[in-house]
Amino acid sequence: MKIHESGENYLETILILRQRLVNVRSVDIANELNYTKPSVSVAMKLLKENGLIAIDENGFITLTEDGYKIADRVYNRHTLLTKALVRIGVSEETAKDDACRIEHDISDETYDKLKEFCMKYEIV
Repeated sequence: MKIHESGENYLETILILRQRLVNVRSVDIANELNYTKPSVSVAMKLLKENGLIAIDENGFITLTEDGYKIADRVYNRHTLLTKALVRIGVSEETAKDDACRIEHDISDETYDKLKEFCMKYEIV
């Protein structure tokens, strides 16, 4: 299944919020991303329909196995890219912003080689 950049961002945000909060709700996602609650609600409906998240009777959102795989992949890419960009002299804020854009478009082959390079030369 092909997921759009916005869907990947939502899943990554849920993963990040789960590290900080016991339970994640739509309002938490809206606050984290500075989006409106209605926009987040529409996105959560689509992610649920695609089997990437589950929403319980209390409105708490969890990643399904498939959702977690996507979120973890995006988060790991974001983390490595941010660290690598900072190491070459990019400001942390710019590195985070650029990594967020790059993480969605970089091919698996290029990412794997970049990761291998960074590990080999202890860049990250």
